Amino acid sequence: MASIPIVVTCTSCHMFSLAFSVSGEGFTCDKCREVVRLTEKILELESRIQSLFEDSKSVRTVENILDASNVSAHRSVPVENPLQLGNFVTVRRHSRRTKHHSTVPIKVSNRFAPLSDAPTEKPAESALVIGDSIVRNVNIEAPATIVKCLPGARAPDIKSNLNVLAKTNRKFSKIVIHVGTNDVRLRQSEITKDNIKEVCELAKTMSDTVIFSGPLTAYRGDETYSRLSSLNGWLSEWCLQNNIDFINNWKSFEGRPDLLKRDGLHPSWDGVSLLSRNLAHSLNNAKV
Repeated sequence: MASIPIVVTCTSCHMFSLAFSVSGEGFTCDKCREVVRLTEKILELESRIQSLFEDSKSVRTVENILDASNVSAHRSVPVENPLQLGNFVTVRRHSRRTKHHSTVPIKVSNRFAPLSDAPTEKPAESALVIGDSIVRNVNIEAPATIVKCLPGARAPDIKSNLNVLAKTNRKFSKIVIHVGTNDVRLRQSEITKDNIKEVCELAKTMSDTVIFSGPLTAYRGDETYSRLSSLNGWLSEWCLQNNIDFINNWKSFEGRPDLLKRDGLHPSWDGVSLLSRNLAHSLNNAKV
C-alpha cells in the first residue's frame, strides 16, 4: 500500500508542506535547509577573510621593522676617508632597495576643445577639416590644411567648436565638415538634419567655401546602413541646393568592406588613404 503524505509545518519558516515522514527533531523544508547551508558558507568565508586580513597586517608589520632596521644600519655606517693611509673604504650593499616614487605629469585635455593648437599665421589662408573619429588618421598633403578630429562628436559638438572660433573672428579659406555617423544612432532624422543645417550655416560665416564630407558605408547592421544611406541621399540634394560642395564618399566605399576596420564603421588604413584623397581632391578643386 502506497504511503500517504501528511501535512507538516516547517520549524523554521512555519510554512506548510507535504511529507511522507517526519524525524523526531521536527520538519525543515528544503528552502530553510538551503538557507542554513548558505549561512554556514558565509560564516566560513568571513572567517577566512579575517584570517587573511590578520596575515596581511603581520606582513606589513614585519616590513616596517625591516625598513626601520635598514635605515638604522644605514645611519650607523661610519664614513671613512679614502685618503687615510691608503685604507680601503668598505661599501655596504643593502639587500632591500629604497623605493623612489616619482610623479609623472598627466596631460589632461578636452577632446572637444577648440583649435588652440592651430597655426595662427595667416589663418584666412588655411583650410579646416573638422569631424568625428572617422577623420582621425586623415592626412592631406595640401598646404596649410588643419585636420581636427573630435571622437564621438555629433553635429552640435562641431557647431560648439566652430562657435568658439567664430567668437575670435577666425576665418578659413575652406571648411570641410564630416559628421553624421554618431548622429544617426539617436534615430531622430529630422533633428539630425536641422543640426547639420545649423553647422553648415555657421561655417558659411567663417569661410566662403564650405564642403560637406558625406558618410562612409557602414556594415553594422541593416538599420545603421539604412539610416546612413538615407542621410547621404538627403545631403547630396540639400548641399547642391544650398551652395555647399558635397563629397560622396558612399560611392567610393560601397561594396568595399575591406576599406573598413573590423568594427564595420571606421576606415582601415586603405580606407583612410581613400578618404584623404577624396578630401584633398575636393579642397583642390572647390571654388573659392
